[in-house]
Amino acid sequence: MWDMDGTLVDTEPYWIGAEFDLADKYGGTWSEEHSLNLVGNDLIDSGRYIREHMGIDLEPSEIVEKLLDAVVDRVEDSVPWRPGALELLTDLRAHDVPCALVTMSWRRFVTPILSALPEGTFATVVTGDAVSHGKPHPAPYLKAAGELGLDPADCIAIEDSNTGARSAEAAGCTVLVVQNHVPVLDGPRRVFRDTLVGIGADELASYQL
Repeated sequence: MWDMDGTLVDTEPYWIGAEFDLADKYGGTWSEEHSLNLVGNDLIDSGRYIREHMGIDLEPSEIVEKLLDAVVDRVEDSVPWRPGALELLTDLRAHDVPCALVTMSWRRFVTPILSALPEGTFATVVTGDAVSHGKPHPAPYLKAAGELGLDPADCIAIEDSNTGARSAEAAGCTVLVVQNHVPVLDGPRRVFRDTLVGIGADELASYQL
């Protein structure tokens, strides 16, 4: 089960750029520290945080829509795949390992990324606008495992943030952590690797705790 932003694709710089542009346009203030605090979060929760800390007079849902407009434009121009991600997806497909995408991004942002992959790459896709509780709540991973027809304990989640790792861990998954923009704490069901490069289906299976 794959996280998307920061794990499958390195879109965090797109989000950060869009946040700074939003602050400039609406007379707010922003910092990279604030941006990094949002990594992995539910988008509406991020919208609330931005409204409070950026100091702009927009509703959280408006903030999310404006950010989505910006990042969708950027990803449609270029999908920034993370090193080793496409190769691992290809190997999992060759071994008939079902994959799910579990992301707090909304469907309209996910769609152009899915369209750049072979059809059927993901057996199911869980997006932030399809769950009532976002990460770090276990609901997104529980929903994905259920749609795959699997026990979460038999699943491996690939994550890059504490928020995502907490969600997957709480659902009962083993978590392969490949840190990207933010450090991730150690945990009882977490396996750390520096990169996805060179990891295949057989090695991934060996991480299950």
